[in-house]
Amino acid sequence: MVSYYYRLHIFLGRLARRRWAFVCYPTTSTTVSLLIGGVRSRPAVPGRVGGDSLQEDVAPGAEPWEGYVDWRNRPATRSRHGGMAAASFVLVVEVLENLAFLANASNLVTYLMGFMHYSPSQSATAVTNFMGTAFLLALLGGFLSDAFFTTYTIYIASAFIELMGLVILTVQARTQSLMPPQCAKPGAPCEPVSGAKKAMLFAGLYLTALGVGGIKGSLPSHGAEQFDEHAARGRKGRSTFFNYFVFCLSCGALVAVTFAVWVEDNKGWQWGFGISTIAILLSIPLFVAGSSRYRNKVPTGSPLTTIAKVLIAAALARRGCAPSSSNGAVIDRAPSPTGSTDMKEYCKPGDMEEITVSGAAIVASSPAEPSRELAFLNRAVQCQPPRHGRLACTVQEVEDVKIVLMVLPIFLSTIMLNCCLAQLSTFSVEQAATMDTRVGSLTVPPASLPVFPVTFIIILAPVYDHVIVPFARRVTGTEMGITHLQRIGTGLVLSIVAMAVAAVVEVKRKNVASHNGMLDSTKPLPITFFWIAFQYLFLGSADLFTLAGLLEFFFSEAPPRMRSLATSLSWASLALGYYLSSVLVSIVNSATGRGDHRPWLQGASLNHYHLERFYWVMCVLSTINYLFFLFLAVRYKYRNAGVIKG
Repeated sequence: MVSYYYRLHIFLGRLARRRWAFVCYPTTSTTVSLLIGGVRSRPAVPGRVGGDSLQEDVAPGAEPWEGYVDWRNRPATRSRHGGMAAASFVLVVEVLENLAFLANASNLVTYLMGFMHYSPSQSATAVTNFMGTAFLLALLGGFLSDAFFTTYTIYIASAFIELMGLVILTVQARTQSLMPPQCAKPGAPCEPVSGAKKAMLFAGLYLTALGVGGIKGSLPSHGAEQFDEHAARGRKGRSTFFNYFVFCLSCGALVAVTFAVWVEDNKGWQWGFGISTIAILLSIPLFVAGSSRYRNKVPTGSPLTTIAKVLIAAALARRGCAPSSSNGAVIDRAPSPTGSTDMKEYCKPGDMEEITVSGAAIVASSPAEPSRELAFLNRAVQCQPPRHGRLACTVQEVEDVKIVLMVLPIFLSTIMLNCCLAQLSTFSVEQAATMDTRVGSLTVPPASLPVFPVTFIIILAPVYDHVIVPFARRVTGTEMGITHLQRIGTGLVLSIVAMAVAAVVEVKRKNVASHNGMLDSTKPLPITFFWIAFQYLFLGSADLFTLAGLLEFFFSEAPPRMRSLATSLSWASLALGYYLSSVLVSIVNSATGRGDHRPWLQGASLNHYHLERFYWVMCVLSTINYLFFLFLAVRYKYRNAGVIKG
């Protein structure tokens, strides 16, 4: 019998390069592990299901990463590919990538107002639309990475697209004939950019946005894929990677909002765009330098097809149909993340049984019924056979779709926080521009204000990973220490505090302008810009907790075949937050500008805005949003690699 086992495992190893799927099917008391066309299966490994007493016929350290290939499309091996060494290239690249993006985005509102002659509200809307589009396009990058290409390919293609957009912006900023005419008189209305010049501006901006979207949709998941989620060390390494991903993102932002912004304000925007162009150009060979270390997940086709199939099968299934037989094992979910999320781990070694198929001995494992959450979807797998053969679903596919539907409300609850973060690039910059930005003999550009939250993140991220998390692990006795949703919730609370602080600071700023008779003056107010730093600190802290928590939450919870797309939801939340900010500005102006009343957020001078009222509205909306998140979080159950016996 052992010889049968041995020959079977050698046979499965030879088939590892082909596309196979692992599914659990019911028998009388056990389930046969069958291979059907669709997705790669993991070959038997010593110590895993089906290979407890056998040794693989492979060289030590040459065990393949099932479902992964190297940059030459050859099977990736555990000894040469993956791990923190490979992920380190991603972290360095993120510094340059975010430098290239934020060097312009953080100060773009100033460029549009000073050189393209847009009004403050028009500039704020243009910036939020640009950044919103860039982050929303991360969904496209994530989808392509999962369905048709690897994250490796998508990053390189997206970096070249961003490079083209930045070259266009650099050429326009350098060539006076491609800029709008200068203002005729100081204080007189200026002619905003229009026609072909406007088309060139937005072509450069949105080519850059397309490239940024592809990078955001592929780079984080490419780094996270380098870790083995089936080992505790790999999962902890992945958590560390996401913390340091935000750390490196902040390092790039620090250079962007200090050196790059100073260059833009003092040497010219052609040099500012040039810095971004050089940064993204350097990131490409740096990324390619890690090619020999990367393991790249093999695309498995469109995840949207699986989602649609399960939803349609459940909708068409007969109500009250007789479910297929099973042994009563039900997939369990846990209130905190507890290890591997692979459905293959649901089949326990204790339930093994040998059966014979076409004369060959095959190791079988016990069945698992779908979980009890979103039970209406269970009809897609329990009511077999379906009306249409192509709608046949497996338990794994049903559970995958359930996970997608359960994380979407969490995703929606983070949009309001990112709406608050949008103020850092718009109204907060405009506030600082009216204040005294001198520090001794040095004049700080308003767009450099994000240096406060960025510096705080750079300090806090290592402390969080090396001090707070280990302490929380010892206190709670869990692998994570602090769950993903706890991190996200902390960020939401900090955003509420930030909006309240912003409203109070704006009241003080306007009082100074009123008491000094400077409501219509263009001179700096006699109040230091350090007052604005408070709202930046709270929002920066909120960003650290929320972004890292969201990236890891979506990646670890999502089914393997749609992880890049799921991770992109973190950036899509940012996008929708920026769009929501624009919509709220329009709604507030429409609601408050009726009759003879002046809209709250309209006019040539920020001193005549009622920005403090807008911030209070944001504070109230953020509080309501947090209560909605709290309702979802206390009921959410994480994917758990195990079954419970019915």
